[in-house]
Amino acid sequence: MVRNEHAPRTTAGRDGLAKIIARPERSVIAIDFDGTLAPIVPDPEQARAHPDVVPALAALAPKVAAIAVITGRPASVAVRHGGFAGVPGLEHLVVLGHYGSERWDAVTGTVSAPAPHPGVATVRAELPGVLAESNLWHDTYIEEKGRAVAVHTRRAHDPQAAFDTLREPLSELAARHGLIVEPGRLVLELRPPGVDKGAALTEYVREVGAESVLYAGDDLGDLPAFAAVEKLRSDGMPGLLVAADTVVPELADRADLLVEGPADLAAFLSALAQRL
Repeated sequence: MVRNEHAPRTTAGRDGLAKIIARPERSVIAIDFDGTLAPIVPDPEQARAHPDVVPALAALAPKVAAIAVITGRPASVAVRHGGFAGVPGLEHLVVLGHYGSERWDAVTGTVSAPAPHPGVATVRAELPGVLAESNLWHDTYIEEKGRAVAVHTRRAHDPQAAFDTLREPLSELAARHGLIVEPGRLVLELRPPGVDKGAALTEYVREVGAESVLYAGDDLGDLPAFAAVEKLRSDGMPGLLVAADTVVPELADRADLLVEGPADLAAFLSALAQRL
């Protein structure tokens, strides 16, 4: 059974969970990676899925229409850091990387993607100069993401101050080259416009022909996915929104269900699998 503390606090959330339980074979379970399946760590390259995550997903996946991990990371990186490849039960897992611009299918083990936006390479080349002008070159960490580039400030002496200082110059840099800035928890990501987790989720739900959807996330980048589920609900599709942390109030306030990080989310997903 799903534990009482994992009961949705809203009517829409309860309706969404009830539909998933009633017809799991027509349900899509979509989940963010960093902060949701993997704990937040100072160095993004060291992020790994919580040990309870893969067993929970493997127990749940055969009972639902599909499980999709939707992340801003390259799909191959999320697969590697998640430990998703070659796991019995996850044969049809999909990882939608770069907010849906890349797709990894467990059934083939391959990544498909269009050509990258040319502005990303130009921004990457100019980024060190912008950071130096802000006197934050040594206080930040640049994460290369292939189809995007992210600047992390959590290593700075005052991470929030560094984040606030960089937001405007990075937005100007991105705009000059046809990109946008996506803010997160002490990270600013420069990426192509028109691509977000909401668009990726909506397209995948329609592809699968789902009748219900669950989305779990923890950060500002998950707000478009939350909005997508809300839109699907307004169109008649039940859905459940899960916030994997309460650090971002914009997300937590809109969630039907709050869990306490990746370990608690894994416990919820495992209990859900047992109930189906």
